[in-house]
Amino acid sequence: MTMVKTAIVAGGGIAGPVAALALRKAGVEVTVHEAYPDPADGLGGTIALAPNGLAALGVLGLDEAVRAIATPISRTVLAMGSKRVPLPGLADVPPLQVVPRSGLYRVLHDGAVAGGVAVEYGKRLVDARETETGVTARFADGGSATADILVGADGIRSTVRRLIDPEAAGPRPTGLLGFEAVARHETGAEPGTMTFAFGRGGYYLYWPEPGGGTRWGVNLPQERPMTLTEARAVPSSEWMRELRATFAGDTPGRDLLLTSDPDELQVTGSLHIMPSLRHWHSARMVLVGDSAHAPSNSSGQGASLALESAVQLARCLRDLPDVPSAFATFDRLRRSRVEKVAARAARINHAKAPGPVARALMPILVPLFMKIAMNPEKTMAQEQRYVIDWDAPVTSDPALR
Repeated sequence: MTMVKTAIVAGGGIAGPVAALALRKAGVEVTVHEAYPDPADGLGGTIALAPNGLAALGVLGLDEAVRAIATPISRTVLAMGSKRVPLPGLADVPPLQVVPRSGLYRVLHDGAVAGGVAVEYGKRLVDARETETGVTARFADGGSATADILVGADGIRSTVRRLIDPEAAGPRPTGLLGFEAVARHETGAEPGTMTFAFGRGGYYLYWPEPGGGTRWGVNLPQERPMTLTEARAVPSSEWMRELRATFAGDTPGRDLLLTSDPDELQVTGSLHIMPSLRHWHSARMVLVGDSAHAPSNSSGQGASLALESAVQLARCLRDLPDVPSAFATFDRLRRSRVEKVAARAARINHAKAPGPVARALMPILVPLFMKIAMNPEKTMAQEQRYVIDWDAPVTSDPALR
């Protein structure tokens, strides 16, 4: 085992609490420092967790608590106009789980605290200094904390990433702006069915909401990226007018938007993807989750990959003899996997955000998309069947896991 006894985790979203709890399971004392002043209970929208993501949570005993607040999706359908094509899946894996973002944050936060993790709020990281024996983090409120290592779980606009490599690439926009709401309109789809629709105005998806109505999400092509703050500064009524105009000729898109309350519209801002980074770690700092790898939401794997990485980091620090070898092995275990998922998602984004010429070719592009999606063993098997064996020792041998 490394000599790591203490750790600072910057970020209390998804990867942060899970990394902290996994480190506690590995025998490390951990404090999570979250920039926001309190838990993110007010955040809306949903997150999809793939079977491999739930398996990672199962290592820490959190999977059942997440399933209890989630909507299982066991069937998927591809739609273009009036045409509906069922998409095959993997028969030997559990269903996708769609979970409220705020509910997931609460489950992970409560699980971490119950597991002995300390959480401090209002602690926005602004700097960190490494020594031969540890790292000191400094926060915007003037406070500081020192530990053996610093884990950067601070999201796609990570401060820790910049500290590790000041020249590191930042997130790149996908050309899509995300929205979500629940419509009163019922589409007739069976419960547990998610439909991916290529309408005349763009791409959207929807599924029956437990208790009635239909939850939908739209990826609206945009000319320029907008921060979340900028996007939410636009009145929701204006966004809804644009969405309704965009999908006025689509079925059921038109009815979904017309029966949705603009005041309930969730604006998720520009969707981004992280390019490959040269460095995931320095001597005493390491990245997990979106700070290191953030495939676009087209992958359906962003949160699940973050959960996997959080658990794998703890295994590496538990089993390797020193911090450099633990960080290097963590990089080796994760980089190839997450970059393959990111590449697949990037290909899908081209179909979801077509230009004027591509829109005219949608009848050709969609069958091509279907051809790719119709081979689940090729596109999903390695992603969704991935299970971490917590008890197996990690080795630095490149031929072994």
